[in-house]
Amino acid sequence: MQNSAPIRPILRVWTYRDYALFMAGCIPNYITFWMQKVGIGWLAWDLTHSTFWLGLVTAIDLAPLLIFAPIAGALADRWGALNQFRVTQIGVMAHAAALPGLYFTGFLNIEALVALTIFSGIVYPFMSTARLGVLPRILPRDILASGIGMDSAFFHGSRFIGPAIAALLIPLYGVGATFVVNAIGCGGLLIALWLIELRPAEGEARKPKNLFADVGEAFSYVRHHDGIGPIFLLLTIASTFTRPIQDMLPGIAGGIFHAGPEGLAWLTSALGIGAMISAAWIATRGRVAGLTTVIMTGALNVSIGSIALVLSDQLLLGIPCAALIGFSLNTMSTSVQTLVQSAVSDDMRGRVMSLYVMIFRGAPALGSLVIGLISDRFGLSATFVLAGCLGLISWGFSMPKRKQIAASLEISHKS
Repeated sequence: MQNSAPIRPILRVWTYRDYALFMAGCIPNYITFWMQKVGIGWLAWDLTHSTFWLGLVTAIDLAPLLIFAPIAGALADRWGALNQFRVTQIGVMAHAAALPGLYFTGFLNIEALVALTIFSGIVYPFMSTARLGVLPRILPRDILASGIGMDSAFFHGSRFIGPAIAALLIPLYGVGATFVVNAIGCGGLLIALWLIELRPAEGEARKPKNLFADVGEAFSYVRHHDGIGPIFLLLTIASTFTRPIQDMLPGIAGGIFHAGPEGLAWLTSALGIGAMISAAWIATRGRVAGLTTVIMTGALNVSIGSIALVLSDQLLLGIPCAALIGFSLNTMSTSVQTLVQSAVSDDMRGRVMSLYVMIFRGAPALGSLVIGLISDRFGLSATFVLAGCLGLISWGFSMPKRKQIAASLEISHKS
């Protein structure tokens, strides 16, 4: 009986009908989403053979998030997370249907691809913020950590499964096949969203203020919260200065380890496998208690891993460092999300989680730009040693507050 204890939280989350429906829609869509990402990148290169256009398509997919995420959270609190998710998923479905439609009719040039990417980039913060507000309303708080961990494990697993399938599909049927498959995946998720029902919100309904006043209230809430403010700050430092390692892996593989595509593949796989192991561990752990310590340990290890990764030119030493970074980054982000989701009140959830989305997705985009500029002058090794040191400094400042954070987020699950 003791041997089965770690999997009990995982098995339990699937007994909830709405969680099972939600994940039945999300899991295939995660895979097809990454297939489409590969297809879009390949098409941008095939149309232009220009790194400028390739980088532009990536940048404009993330840039709107920094502007719209806080507004998306305020709207989710007003309108309801599930309602917003359904409507924005219709927008995602429209984008997914437009790609194959324009591609197979011969109208998908680079300008059209950029326009579609701008559209999806604007929709994404509204969709992702709403999505984060759904899970806590379909699972009780005592198994929320397992539900979030499972979701994270499937998402990270899809980052390998999707591109692998796309790599097989594109040579056989062309890049348009990845667009068709993703349109089907988006349709499946949309159906699932219309079948699920949310548990009643906790607490009394709040009278909405001016939209921008609501956004300001979220920033004030986070800044003055004894737990959320410090761990958001810690995650911001890691997301800005350490997470860009993922984007810089081609340069690290070639410039530091003097390895070709095979070396890049090993480093990328190690990073992803570390993240998957982390997500599975959080899911089987299945409890909120102790997550503050998990976050602090993750912040320490990701800083150490970042420094260790670039101090040697031996690929065999770099691979376990990449795995440690992947494990630690995902442990931090998933644990932060779980703690905040467990503690924040329903009337503030959308706005607070929109700031999490802005940090976790938007900060790395800004960080990649900063890291790129610095490394052009001082080199990748010196830059990531500096980034790791900044992480260690932020960890050092956060450690004295760990009891305060734990008392705020783990013991009393109140706003």
